[in-house]
Amino acid sequence: MARGWESKAVEGQVQEFESKENREHKRQLTQAQVEVRRQREILILSRARVERQLQSIQDPRYREQLNSALADLDAQLSKLKETD
Repeated sequence: MARGWESKAVEGQVQEFESKENREHKRQLTQAQVEVRRQREILILSRARVERQLQSIQDPRYREQLNSALADLDAQLSKLKETD
């Protein structure tokens, strides 16, 4: 019984240490870097949504619009990678 408690305490200490490291790493990022990461995540989510829509759409005009949107999202992502 005591051994299980000790391992839980050690596990808690390890998690606390890791969370402190994560916080310190996040503090080292500049505001601009945080904003670029946020933008990249938004673009990736948008791209995934457009791809899902493309899989189920039948209308050729709408498919063309979605392909155009996909190309635009890819261009925006590549610009973010260049500035990163």
